Amino acid sequence: MASATQMEGKWVQLKQKGTGPGARSSHAIALVGNKVYAFGGEFQPRVPVDNHLYVFDLHTCTWSIQEASGDAPPPRVGVAMAAVGPVIYFFGGRDATNQELNELYCFNTSTNQWKLLSSGETGPENRSYHSIAADSQNVYVFGGCGVEGRLNDLWAYNVVDQKWIKFPSPGEACKGRGGPGLEVVEGKIWVVYGFTGEEADDVYCFDIAKGEWKEVETKGEKPSPRSVFSTAVVGKQIVIFGGEVDPSDLGHMGAGSFTGEAYGLDTETFEWRKWKDGFGSEEHPGPRGWCAFAAGSRDGKDGLLVYGGNSPSNDRLDDIFFFIPN
Repeated sequence: MASATQMEGKWVQLKQKGTGPGARSSHAIALVGNKVYAFGGEFQPRVPVDNHLYVFDLHTCTWSIQEASGDAPPPRVGVAMAAVGPVIYFFGGRDATNQELNELYCFNTSTNQWKLLSSGETGPENRSYHSIAADSQNVYVFGGCGVEGRLNDLWAYNVVDQKWIKFPSPGEACKGRGGPGLEVVEGKIWVVYGFTGEEADDVYCFDIAKGEWKEVETKGEKPSPRSVFSTAVVGKQIVIFGGEVDPSDLGHMGAGSFTGEAYGLDTETFEWRKWKDGFGSEEHPGPRGWCAFAAGSRDGKDGLLVYGGNSPSNDRLDDIFFFIPN
């Protein structure tokens, strides 16, 4: 540990081989075993690239396009996905006509089969740029950009019962938001920051067993307000990296101001600490937002995987980095 308020971590850039998705942002990834599955995204603002499911082998660092049966989701941006066991769940997003969606698909990596699980009036309303998290039985969906504004509702899809559950509202104090962090830590769901019309710096926690929300007053070296950043849980700590700290005057068509900082929030002490992570080095991803990200393990070490995103020059990125907290 570098100091009382600073911790040390290491970024590693992964070299890529094979046929990958290429540069994009507003896409999503999920990890199943040693494989990274990537879907969705844009190269030009608001224009979905394709609906291929790409697979990246963390051992060989090789991309391939997944062969699959069933009905794959149409191309989309602002989609969110998470894995429960061998099954990946995909929810929402925005299609080529700029319409918000609410379809829930799954892809079984054991059978390589797509399946549409819910749509229409079933489950959460249409949205994009929402956040998703999962535990051993549920896929949680929070917030995002809805048809008529930003949302602050929390839902769970029980993968055993195959049913949606709507949780109590956090109340008006927790403003509707896009691009927040969403993580599950020991039976509690954490909502971190996001864009509410401006970049936010508040934190909320939902106790699943009690069905209660509370706003969490954090302390320490608190990150500046931000949205569309990358998150992962390592132990009992929520790690965040990057994100947009000042939106573009052009909205989604332009690049705002991005950060390349990494922080950790201790979910027991509510204390933020800044990571000393080699910013400025060749191995560091640098400032970016709208990335695909997932928690994962590589070479026996847990960390945060970050792929692609948007740069301060409004260019889409195609690199992959793995952050290892020491």
